[in-house]
This record gives sequence, structure tokens and C-alpha cells, in this order.
Amino acid sequence: MARLGRSDLTLVQLRYFVAAATKRSMTEASVDLHVAQSAVSTAIAQLERTLGVQLFVRQRSKGLALTEAGEQLLRDAHSLLAQVDEMADAVRGHHHDVRGTLRLACFVTLAPFVLPTLISRVEAEHPRLRIEVFEADADGTVAMLLNGSVEAAIAYDFGQLHDLSFDHLFSAPPHVILPADHPLAASERIELSALAGQDLVLLDMPHSREYFLGMLAAAGVEPQIRYSSRSYETVRSLVARGQGYSILNQVPRSPQTYDGGELRAVAIADDVAPLDVCLVRVAGVRPTARARVVATLARELFGAPRG
Repeated sequence: MARLGRSDLTLVQLRYFVAAATKRSMTEASVDLHVAQSAVSTAIAQLERTLGVQLFVRQRSKGLALTEAGEQLLRDAHSLLAQVDEMADAVRGHHHDVRGTLRLACFVTLAPFVLPTLISRVEAEHPRLRIEVFEADADGTVAMLLNGSVEAAIAYDFGQLHDLSFDHLFSAPPHVILPADHPLAASERIELSALAGQDLVLLDMPHSREYFLGMLAAAGVEPQIRYSSRSYETVRSLVARGQGYSILNQVPRSPQTYDGGELRAVAIADDVAPLDVCLVRVAGVRPTARARVVATLARELFGAPRG
């Protein structure tokens, strides 16, 4: 293995490497960086020679895939570059004027409930700070955090074992969602056993599916899944049109659906666990000033003490 010459490893090489690793493409990285593709390729080749390791496997049809060494470097490079940017801002006297771009993932069903308010607050208080949003399901959110594509995320805590830290914002209890004319729609609370034998419209996303079906199973209800969808609003619209009931954690202020149907959200009488909504980061990585600002505003806007 070639001996590492520290003076040969540059921040430019690391930035080009991070861009290529994030986009999984030299071409797309060069577009983002506003440089020629040859500059990206040369910088990464020099970085591989300096480190004495291969960082990418070039796949003709799928683009770039990180090697194990590349994945390790990506995690470390994100942390290092973030600290370099923060140090530069502090030296320039911009530590009270946070600027730049924070790449933030958000669980797709949470996004319409939290992102507009958060982004508007950030723009009002830190006009030079931009949030770049990536909506994903639970697995996609975790993957983006661990591969360094995003610096933070707003997501449910599904109890997964990863190298992630979860900063609790608020708890979202589940509700039974019913058509407005359903016999149980006027109830203040419903026991899940009352839904036995009725059709279910399931929000069918990774981890969400297990959460909802497990809740029904614990109540002794064998669900009759009539329809399933990965779309939150499709589930609501199907329920409003009498195609079954559903269980959801986020309840819009308006009972109407996109197509004009009407719903009722009823609290669940059973002892069911809410989902914790958290600000999520990779554990052990120092957050940048951008991430700290967004975390502070998210806690101010949505945070609530447990219990």
C-alpha cells in the first residue's frame, strides 16, 4: 500500500469525491460543482493514489458504487468538510449569520406537516441558509444519513439499531380514520376490536405496515386488507369513499380529501404506542452550525416534553 503523503491530500479532492459519491456519477458531480468531468475524474484518481485504496467500483449500467474504503472515507469526509466550512465562517465573523445549504431528509408522510413551517421559519431568521429536502421512506432516510447524502433528517423513531442519534420532537398517537357517515365516526374513542370484520385500507410502507398490522394483531383483530397504498392521501381518499377504515398517525386539520370526500379521525381507546417524531443524525458526528440552527428551530416549533 502506498504511503500516505498528507500534503498531497487536498480539500478539493475530498469535495469532488463527496460530490461523486453522493451523485454516484462523475458527470452529475461535475455539473453540481461547475467544473469539467475530467477535473473530477483526475481529482479522485489522485486521491485513490494518495490513499493507496480504490474508492469506487465503476459499473457501466449503474454508475459508481462505493467500496468499503470509499464508504468509510465518505463518512469521515462529510464530517471534516462540515467542520472546515464552520471554521471558515467563524473566522469571517459569520457565526451569527449562518449560511449555506443543509441537506435534510424527511419521512415522506411527515413532510407536509413539518417542512413548510420549518422552511419558512428558517428563511425568516436565517435568509442565507437554504434547506435542500429529500423525501423518503424509513429505509431510504436511514440510507441517506449513513452514506452522508444528508446531514440530518426528520423521521419517526422505529426503533432500528443503527449508528444514529434521535432527538425527540413530539409524539404522534395513532387514530382510526373513518368515512364521515360511518356508524362509529361520531365516537370520541374507539376500541380496535370494534373494527373486527371490517375492511382495512392500509398505508403500506416499510415499517409502517408492521406497525399498523401489529397494533391490530395485539387487539385480536385479523385485518381484512381491501386496498393498500404507499400514498397517504390515496389512503385517506379511499376511506372517505367508503372503502374501509385506516389507521394513521398524522391528522390534517381539514377533514376533506383531495377529491372532496370527508373523514373523521377518532382516538383509539386501546393502550397503543405512539410514534416518536425525531430529529435524526449520525451518532458521533459533530453537527455543523447549519444543523444546530435547524435543530433549534425544529424544537421550538414542534418540540413538546414527553408525557
